[in-house]
Amino acid sequence: MSHQLKESTDAVVLAPATPATACVIWLHGLGADGHDFVPIVPELQLPPALAVRFVFPHAPVRPVTINNGMRMRAWYDIKVLSAGGPEDEAGIRQSAAILARYIQSEREAGIAANRIVIAGFSQGGAIALHAALRHPERLAGVMGLSTYLPLRATFAAEAAAANRDLPILMCHGRFDPVLPMQLGIASRDLLRAQGHAVEWKEYPMQHQVCMEEIREIAVWLSARLATEMTS
Repeated sequence: MSHQLKESTDAVVLAPATPATACVIWLHGLGADGHDFVPIVPELQLPPALAVRFVFPHAPVRPVTINNGMRMRAWYDIKVLSAGGPEDEAGIRQSAAILARYIQSEREAGIAANRIVIAGFSQGGAIALHAALRHPERLAGVMGLSTYLPLRATFAAEAAAANRDLPILMCHGRFDPVLPMQLGIASRDLLRAQGHAVEWKEYPMQHQVCMEEIREIAVWLSARLATEMTS
């Protein structure tokens, strides 16, 4: 599937050869940028008929506490890397608002909400889960890679009825030293306990992406977007 690469100060966009009828908005992890997951798109080998536009936003640059206050691209500040520690709620909500604007832009470009998948790795995955499940219009799915659900205390009250049955794919490495898999499992279990359908995949890897995972992402994306074409 050939895509044309376009870049702005805010994002990298891979446009399909034919007019887009679906979109994947994919958020990178801490300290990376929108280029990080661009090389994965050809490896997905998605059918050209799906006509998917991939949008890879760049996170804002901000100081990150756990990295000695160094400024880098980050969707929110990380004060500690442990469960139950203080979270940067303001930063998380600011980035969720950024993501909402990307969704709105796709809607204005003629893409139906139920043809938009939200994806993210690590910090980007946290924003993807947080924002997609609160989004007022039914989306096509959300994919969280090597990540967790932030702001869990407010989730039940803020989850959107429209996305109560949203397909969720969570993938995690068993040997992840950055975000231990138990954080992902705890988020999966909380989501399932509240009635969300979570497809869980784990791999013998660290904080990264592997080929088996890419193949399963491709199957999941194709199923989400092929199914939604008829609805």
